[in-house]
Amino acid sequence: MSTLVVAEGVAKRYGTFSALSDVNFTITSGITGLLGANGTGKTTLLGMMLGLHQISGGSLMVLGVDPFTDGSKIRARMGYAPEHHTLPGDVRAADFVHHVAELHGLPPREARTRASDALWLVGLGEERFRPMGTMSTGQRQRVKLAQAIAHDPSLVLLDEPTDGLDPEQRDDMLHLIKTVSESFNISVILSSHLLDEVERICDAAVIIGDGRTLAAGTLDDLRGTGADVVVQVGSEAEAETLAQILSGRGVAHQIDGRTVIIRGDDESVFDTARDACASAAVSVHRLSRRRLSLEDVYLERAS
Repeated sequence: MSTLVVAEGVAKRYGTFSALSDVNFTITSGITGLLGANGTGKTTLLGMMLGLHQISGGSLMVLGVDPFTDGSKIRARMGYAPEHHTLPGDVRAADFVHHVAELHGLPPREARTRASDALWLVGLGEERFRPMGTMSTGQRQRVKLAQAIAHDPSLVLLDEPTDGLDPEQRDDMLHLIKTVSESFNISVILSSHLLDEVERICDAAVIIGDGRTLAAGTLDDLRGTGADVVVQVGSEAEAETLAQILSGRGVAHQIDGRTVIIRGDDESVFDTARDACASAAVSVHRLSRRRLSLEDVYLERAS
């Protein structure tokens, strides 16, 4: 698994305003989610990866080089689909994708062929000669994906690629991104504020908040197995009985129907859960470590 992007203490300031202050992560091949609330600096970070903005501090390497000093070299190997939908309305989709492919260094004839192939791939083969101003939001999002992959890049940056899409279109777009990545060996950095998008198709995630890295790693590593213990018993009445035992012992817990989550921060919580179940004489259907969701990780690190 090759290393694509390495950030060490990256900072970005605009005058006295600090957009990013301490960003650290390593991104490898596959699909990586760049997560964070709106306004946390995700788009700024993508711009620095493309070499469009110079970092104010730290170190940033993309595909083995400094993107700001080797911007043209980087952009020949990268694709980018911006968040905004401001595409030239009177230009045909095929002409637009062809033009962008030429900007990435492809000869005119090859660029036209690649543009057509890319538009067929994203499901716009029959629509490729339509002016983009006549297209729906979903179709324009597909055009943006097509122009990002037409020159066969090593890495594609997608900024909010499902913005403005209805649930069905969103599902289709996520499936298309995953198919493109896996079928053509193109790594993807997907910037989003939607946790479920990242959990559905990404192999890893970088979570940004307050100008710094809150968490970074593979989804399996991030979600991991928490110290909390989940106990599922035979009935809600048994769950209430178990909760009373835990309260009497001063053990933090949360009850949800027949399930009781027993809080803890070390290995002893498992013994605590076992002993409480025995004292409550409940029928235990499940007793296991709690597996964290990406939302759990985000909320925990953000707080």
